[in-house]
Amino acid sequence: MPHPRITSIQPSWAVEGGRVTIEGRDLVDGDGKGPPPEVHVGPLPARVVAASPRSVSVTVPAGLDGGRTAVRIGAAAGDEAFIDVGRPVATGVHQVDNPVIDGNGTLFVTYSGSRGERTPVSVFRIRSDGYREPFVTGIVNATSMALSPDGRLHVSSRFEGTVYRIAGDGSYESLASDLGVTCGLAFSPDGTLYVGDRTGTVFRVATSGRATPFATLPASVAAFHLAWGPDDGLYVSAPTLATCDRVYRIDRTGAVTTASSVFGRPQGLAFDARGALHVVEALAGASGLYRIEADGARTRVLAAASLLGVAFDPAGGVVVASGDTAYRLDPGAVAIGQPGLP
Repeated sequence: MPHPRITSIQPSWAVEGGRVTIEGRDLVDGDGKGPPPEVHVGPLPARVVAASPRSVSVTVPAGLDGGRTAVRIGAAAGDEAFIDVGRPVATGVHQVDNPVIDGNGTLFVTYSGSRGERTPVSVFRIRSDGYREPFVTGIVNATSMALSPDGRLHVSSRFEGTVYRIAGDGSYESLASDLGVTCGLAFSPDGTLYVGDRTGTVFRVATSGRATPFATLPASVAAFHLAWGPDDGLYVSAPTLATCDRVYRIDRTGAVTTASSVFGRPQGLAFDARGALHVVEALAGASGLYRIEADGARTRVLAAASLLGVAFDPAGGVVVASGDTAYRLDPGAVAIGQPGLP
């Protein structure tokens, strides 16, 4: 058999359990009807889920160190290519929305718990050196987080219908209450807070804490996820039981339009430093992180078995989170993963 020749791997970012596709030629002996090839991601064997001479799809194994990782087909020496694998930076958490990264690179993740559960820790703080510590305690069902323009962390409780403002020592005070099932927080540049109630209302909260209904959307079976865009609009995902869900854009007047309608179960969303919208798709078989292109098409940039949230690091990295684990890709990986970047 000729040596396998790898020409590309899609997508070029992944976390454990994600499915990536290797493209090239002579990847499988003959017409592809024989046994699947042996594939290694780093030092570990990867499970092959589909194979042909020009395309092999594999599941990224658990236990990798993360970072730039070689992919090789076959036992004999042949071409190898590289993907960037996210390294776990927080495990044993319970994330239901986006994580948050502040200007110093500190990562915040939640332990939300089941409805009404009083968990020992509500929010963990993970410093840029990897040190993890409890930060906020006492908030029942800590759900969504956002940083105000002055850098203060805000956390919602879907159980209490309240948004809390967090001090530097982890203490907190109520900013706004009676907000329904509070899922999804986002600040506009002027400091106005927007809060999603997954039963169908998006609230606008003034700096005084006064909340007023801002827009109405279909109710969600999971949560509303919010992000403020560089085009001065509020973006919202709201997964339902439909086969195709929308990502909405709401302008300053509260008018709702459709930003994208190509997702089956969109979850967390965030904008990168260049202003590109990224959306987590949680639908089985298509799960991962997608970038929305200028023409509205989507490109899968990260493969994962299941994700809920995403946050971009001011230093250029990205963190994605499943229900129990947060993974970080460092700035070099992000540059490699985006076509056209150095």
